Amino acid sequence: MTSPLIGVDELAARLGEVTVLDVRYRMGGPPGPDEYAAGHVPGAVFVDLDTALAAPPGPRGRHPLPDEEAFVRAMRAAGVRDDGPVVVYDDWSGHAAARCWWLLRFHGHRDVRVLDGSWAAWQAAGLPVEQGAPAPAPAPGDFTARPGAMPAVDATTVAATQVVIDARAPERFRGEVEPIDPVAGHIPGAVNVPTARNLGPDGRFLPAAGLADAYAAVGAVPAADVAVYCGSGVTAAHDVLALEVAGVAAALYPGSWSEWVADPARPVETG
Repeated sequence: MTSPLIGVDELAARLGEVTVLDVRYRMGGPPGPDEYAAGHVPGAVFVDLDTALAAPPGPRGRHPLPDEEAFVRAMRAAGVRDDGPVVVYDDWSGHAAARCWWLLRFHGHRDVRVLDGSWAAWQAAGLPVEQGAPAPAPAPGDFTARPGAMPAVDATTVAATQVVIDARAPERFRGEVEPIDPVAGHIPGAVNVPTARNLGPDGRFLPAAGLADAYAAVGAVPAADVAVYCGSGVTAAHDVLALEVAGVAAALYPGSWSEWVADPARPVETG
């Protein structure tokens, strides 16, 4: 299996033959288009998470899955082709990039990879940087959606999953703080593997064996039925990506905690 990650050296060697998507997004951080304009991987096309990779907030959560037609339009505008490899990166440790990776994979694209170490690794390597405001891709893509290629669960089926992983920070999982959603806590029976545990001190993903050990400790092994959620379905994709590196297939719960607590009848656990 080809790794869902790509290193900066390999990407640098393949510029021009891959479609590169810049998904700059950080909660509470500077606007992505401004960061892109200040410097990006040469040839990369900016993709906005809020408009291209999510539908407007509502009963399905703060970042529901985008409308299929809208997602296809955004990917074609970014130059994504059915038969062309895609590399996605951000400046948020791979969290936003993982969301784009998952959406493309879910909709049937077979060759999508996330830049390991993100934008920081590209800069640290002293590789070329291009500047300029976001613009359309040089040529439109022909991406066609074939949804369902990656597993997903919803508010009804997530609770029946054998291993439910909460990707949020430990204090949010325990319900000690909740800075965003109206209710604190977690889905009953869930276990906590925060996304920070996926990365080493250099900001790159841990080796496959290290990730496999970390997830096996909570029962997420290749034979298990695994699902992942977070606050709004974005950072959970980071755990799904790490699990894929480890050789474990996992479903995403796109609505996540923000959808779960929208219905007061759903149970909540703390501690």
